[in-house]
Amino acid sequence: MIDLLIAAAVASPPPGLACPDVVTPDALVCRALQAKANGDNEAAARGFEEAAQAATDKDPGKARMLAAAGNLWLAADQPGKAALDLDRALSLPGLEAEQHGEALLDRARAAEATNDLKTARAKANEAAPSVSDDPFYWYFSAALAIREQDPATAQSAIAKALAMAPSDPAVLFEAGHVAHFTGDDDKARSYWRQAAAGDPNGDVGKAATKAVEMLGVTPTVKTETQPPK
Repeated sequence: MIDLLIAAAVASPPPGLACPDVVTPDALVCRALQAKANGDNEAAARGFEEAAQAATDKDPGKARMLAAAGNLWLAADQPGKAALDLDRALSLPGLEAEQHGEALLDRARAAEATNDLKTARAKANEAAPSVSDDPFYWYFSAALAIREQDPATAQSAIAKALAMAPSDPAVLFEAGHVAHFTGDDDKARSYWRQAAAGDPNGDVGKAATKAVEMLGVTPTVKTETQPPK
């Protein structure tokens, strides 16, 4: 999701070249991209904020820079800061079609992370027309529905995510949560085992393995017959 916003904000600098030592939106975005490449999401978010501050409100790139900053604040586990940047991005011209939908979905994620479930659902619904072909949209909708205690929406949303990405470990992992939420522990085990098999060394796979272990094993009841005397 962030890659589209970054690409819209400015072209990436050629590998190995230093960013210009000037204070311009392009130079600041260049530095933000370097911070992201180094795994420093917080510094990258601040860099995009500074780039947006250096741009005029009439610059269509300003909204995209703010949206990128918001996405990076989410990656840095700071949803409050993400919400502020995303609200600013959505109030400006410059986000078109899928970009606008992705920013709305990120705003929904920020709201969910701060326990504002009403805003999260409203923003997710608003994003649907432009990002409903993205399985992550339905993955998020299913996870949100669990928090909303809405089993029907959770099942419908995860079914759409599975139809689009049937072997994605993250989608399978969430499908396990939906199954457990709706009382089908056998199906939950099946989804979690598939997720673990698809990502054996990754965070999702490890979490899925732990989920299976926590759920336990369904006991097998055997009827023993007494031998004839």
